[in-house]
Amino acid sequence: MELGKEYFGPLWKYVASPDITDIDYNGSEVWLTNIYNERFQVSPSYVKEHITPAFVEQFTQRISNLVSRQFNKRFPELEAETPELRVTILHESVARTGRSISIRKTPPIVRLTATKALEENFCSREVLSLLINCVLTKMNLIFCGMPGVGKTECAKFFSQYIPANERVITIEDTMELRYSRTNPGKDCIEMKVSEDTFTYSDAIKSSLRLNPKWIFVSEVRSREVKYLLESWSTGVRGMTTLHTDDVRNVPDRILSMLESRTDADRMENDIYQALDVGILIRKKKREDGLVYRYIDQVCFYLREGGENQTVMMVQDGAYVLKKLPEQLSGRFKRAEIINPFICNVLEQELAGKEG
Repeated sequence: MELGKEYFGPLWKYVASPDITDIDYNGSEVWLTNIYNERFQVSPSYVKEHITPAFVEQFTQRISNLVSRQFNKRFPELEAETPELRVTILHESVARTGRSISIRKTPPIVRLTATKALEENFCSREVLSLLINCVLTKMNLIFCGMPGVGKTECAKFFSQYIPANERVITIEDTMELRYSRTNPGKDCIEMKVSEDTFTYSDAIKSSLRLNPKWIFVSEVRSREVKYLLESWSTGVRGMTTLHTDDVRNVPDRILSMLESRTDADRMENDIYQALDVGILIRKKKREDGLVYRYIDQVCFYLREGGENQTVMMVQDGAYVLKKLPEQLSGRFKRAEIINPFICNVLEQELAGKEG
């Protein structure tokens, strides 16, 4: 499904701009977010003149017709996807400030690169090496942070280091990972879920019959986390994202998603056995006013000797623990990684860029 200029009218110039990632209309104002993580308002005079009630109604009707969905008080949410966009519209009966429109770009590209990560202080060379080595060691990674901080983009970046012959299954309700297009030539199955016909839980169960080496769930929000943890406990590896502001809160956040107290009591130990690495991403404003993203926390989840531990490795972007626990060192050694803080794959990649 492709949407052209005729669909977006006065919003098209923002949709077409390579520098804009999000376009949000709240019923009276248009706000934009760019690739530099800056958020700013469109001129009120332009909005008043061009984003008229007639245009909003026309745009809504076109999207409604495109996806063959009703849009009214009974069905107040409307969504549509293209290969590079996600459009969400909320009816004024639930969006009391007025009918709202959100357009998010989901292009099949990975904006974050190793060179960019180092140049823009996303993380240090040692942290980058450690995390790539975690992928090469086949650890399970969970990316944390608040909405819009770049969790999915970070997951897309680190997923590039999975070997081509290891089958990856991605599970999403909105297609954002685009693994098959950002990793051409690699073995991948992309699943799209829906609340009515094919849920996250259905997809995770089905994926285990497809010989996966990795299962990516774009975001864990509810009881599907139980099935994801169970799949990881079988030896399948994976990555996912979660909304929280501290990696130490991850186990409790997962427990709160489970359906019953019995599940929570039984699965607390399973969480520490299935999860390996927690990564928290934050935004910070520089002195020049620009906002940038960076890795604030890295931790390891361990269960050893009948005890659950969250071992902090990075806090406030800096190392707080220089020496890895023996349990982790052993995993790296079995993967033939002698020094986890030096990554040969990364060094070769950076040398190639410099050359």
